[in-house]
Amino acid sequence: MALTLDQMRHDVADALGEDPQDIPLDESLIDYGLDSVRIMALLERWRRVHGVRTDFVTLAERPALEAWAPLLGVTS
Repeated sequence: MALTLDQMRHDVADALGEDPQDIPLDESLIDYGLDSVRIMALLERWRRVHGVRTDFVTLAERPALEAWAPLLGVTS
């Protein structure tokens, strides 16, 4: 099953206890409370469920959904 931007947004919102519509696509998720532990948990879930291939450092350098999408193979 391919990972989508919508699924990413829902997963991040779930990790933060927020509504998905409150999660921006183009802003730093750190400003919304996403920390390194949550990034690691999201990455592990996406690896397991969606087979993504990237590493924590790459995601942590640019913590925004729009920046992550191409790194995770998301095209839409």
